[in-house]
Amino acid sequence: MRVVFATNNKDKAIEVKKILDGIDVYTLKELGIESNPDENGDTFAANARIKAMDVYEILKARGEMKETIVAADDSGICIDFLNGEPGVKSARFLGHQTSYTEKNRIILELLKDAKDEERGASFVCHVTFITEDGTVFDAESEMKGKIAYESKGEEGFGYDPIFFLPEFGKTSGELTREEKNVVSHRGKVFRKMREILCQNNLL
Repeated sequence: MRVVFATNNKDKAIEVKKILDGIDVYTLKELGIESNPDENGDTFAANARIKAMDVYEILKARGEMKETIVAADDSGICIDFLNGEPGVKSARFLGHQTSYTEKNRIILELLKDAKDEERGASFVCHVTFITEDGTVFDAESEMKGKIAYESKGEEGFGYDPIFFLPEFGKTSGELTREEKNVVSHRGKVFRKMREILCQNNLL
């Protein structure tokens, strides 16, 4: 059994391959798949389903779904002070061409007057898995924390350097990859999906 992970994000792929250790995980680039559907859903679940179905249909048309599970995730950061934004628009926040260094700088500026108790935030990840016969499984998890007062850490990617985890006393960007995979929204949800697939004798 192999998992085809519907992403072109190499950092995400590294995380998921580590989380699903022991399972063959392939990215779209590794299989030469072009998939860029319009992620127009208004929830993480809707966007994950859109991405997973697009890759499933491509592989099905090629006759390459044998012993294959397609996985797609949609994730983002939801900030209390910004009324849950950027949420599902996290990757598109301020435009795809804007670096995360700049995005993080602007978020810190937007929260410059926010008190500690107003800086609550969560990373949310929804994953959709589609099996060879078209059966769909879904799961969602989150990682709660706060928006830091300054950007710290070179590990991780995206909004990790400004996401502070009180239990560690540091940002997600300062965690080792192993530490992050234990507590992260993506680590939790892919372990949950692994359990679901095992329960259904798919792994």
